[in-house]
Amino acid sequence: MAELNAMLAWTFTQEIDVPTSANELLVPGEVAQIAYKMVHDTAVVTDKRFIISDKQGLTGKKVEVYSIPFKSIIMYSSENAGTFDFNTELELWTSIGKFKLNLAKKVDIRKLDKVIAEAIL
Repeated sequence: MAELNAMLAWTFTQEIDVPTSANELLVPGEVAQIAYKMVHDTAVVTDKRFIISDKQGLTGKKVEVYSIPFKSIIMYSSENAGTFDFNTELELWTSIGKFKLNLAKKVDIRKLDKVIAEAIL
């Protein structure tokens, strides 16, 4: 499980428009809510799951896509940035383990909180 927890940690640097490429990953009736830029990748939050694209290699042509359904979330916590913090944190406990999302200070953690709450409650 420690290996899984080390692997599942990402940083969202800023909110962006939902990329059109995300549409090919959506199932009928699924709606993209928010998208985030990551260092080299993007994350899309829908009304059903997180979709995180992880580009690999020098050219970035190889892409691994993580799909974390909201129905697997058992509990979550969020922590806004304090005076001397560089980012906010969101931790998700799922049926496969716990993972962390780091968000840059300029990313609205409460907006993401609300999207998750609306999906899982």
